[in-house]
Amino acid sequence: MRVLMGRDPTPTRAEYDALVDALWDGDPLMDALLEGIEQRGRARGRQEFEQALERGLATVERPSPELRALFAVVDHEPSWLDWRRVRDGVRFMHRAGVNAGLVLRDFALMGGYLLTGFNHTLVLTGALEKGAGRRLAETSKWWVDCTEPEGLRRFGPGFKSCLRVRLVHAMVRRAVPRNPEWDNLEWGVPVNQTDMLATYLAFGPVMLAGLRALGIPVLPRDSRGVMHVWKYAAWLMGVEPRWLVDDERAGLVLLYQTMMTQSRPDWTTRALGRALSEEPLERRFPWGERYPRLHELLRRLLYHQHLSNSRLFLTRKQMRSLGLPDNVVPWYPLLTAGPRAALHLRSLAAPWRRRRLERLGRREQVAMVRAMFGEREQSVTRGEHIPGAGAAPTPVR
Repeated sequence: MRVLMGRDPTPTRAEYDALVDALWDGDPLMDALLEGIEQRGRARGRQEFEQALERGLATVERPSPELRALFAVVDHEPSWLDWRRVRDGVRFMHRAGVNAGLVLRDFALMGGYLLTGFNHTLVLTGALEKGAGRRLAETSKWWVDCTEPEGLRRFGPGFKSCLRVRLVHAMVRRAVPRNPEWDNLEWGVPVNQTDMLATYLAFGPVMLAGLRALGIPVLPRDSRGVMHVWKYAAWLMGVEPRWLVDDERAGLVLLYQTMMTQSRPDWTTRALGRALSEEPLERRFPWGERYPRLHELLRRLLYHQHLSNSRLFLTRKQMRSLGLPDNVVPWYPLLTAGPRAALHLRSLAAPWRRRRLERLGRREQVAMVRAMFGEREQSVTRGEHIPGAGAAPTPVR
């Protein structure tokens, strides 16, 4: 661990106390805006938020103080933002193609269910009823929006998706503590700073480590670029500046330390893990009715492919905790690592090959999201599924 992370990752007492305290920290700017929306009328408040997001705050007639406060921050780029690094990161993620999605799904998302505090938030907001397929599709849509060329610019799709999801997180913080099953003393505030930190780091250092394991070379320039993309996206999502890091190793250390604030895996770990693993068995391809046997065979193949990916990254004990079979062999990543590495190494030698791989990889990613949504509209969540999202808040500390 010291070699991988560059230091002993065990937190000092001060580091640990800061992460535990952050379990009770939400997002003051967006939480205040949601409170203002509820007071002014939900329909009107959401319309003003959407108008400011889509066309700028100046187009809103008499905006609320809370709306002005939020956009006074997000409309001004932080001094550390470097668009050249953002472009480097986006291009690398395009080259990764569907492999980025495999790592995020089978490693980051599946492994994230071992962190139980966030699990209970998901369950109490109807995640199991909503279905793993839809949750995965909406998360993938947000990821694709953020990794569009110029997608994180002020009026880009990634910028707008980040602010919409940030508002949904505030809705969760408002609604979930009213549920008698929520335990503030055990899990802190729903979607707290520690939860958001762990989620943000999954898209940076976790994805980079996973892509290396799949055979994709990651140059220092690629690593810096990817970390910078998600640093800015996390800032837009309301993660406090003190938790934002530029260095991949520093991110791994911080992620390791956040895991030490979590309870042991419980029934939610198994429920969410099994639901995600069985998502391929629920897919419906447009040609399925014409070729039912081939359709079922493909779904079974995808199910075992994703399990084999997870087994590459997770121990037998972790697989059991997630409700997954622990006798799985990581056959898919092992069989494909060699050809994948050769393809990406060749692209490094010739700029035209690199650009071609970027175009092909991006087409794969967009097609993957389109297939996940099927005939449904492609959009990130607007919080419609959250029970009691409009109810009065309960003090959480």
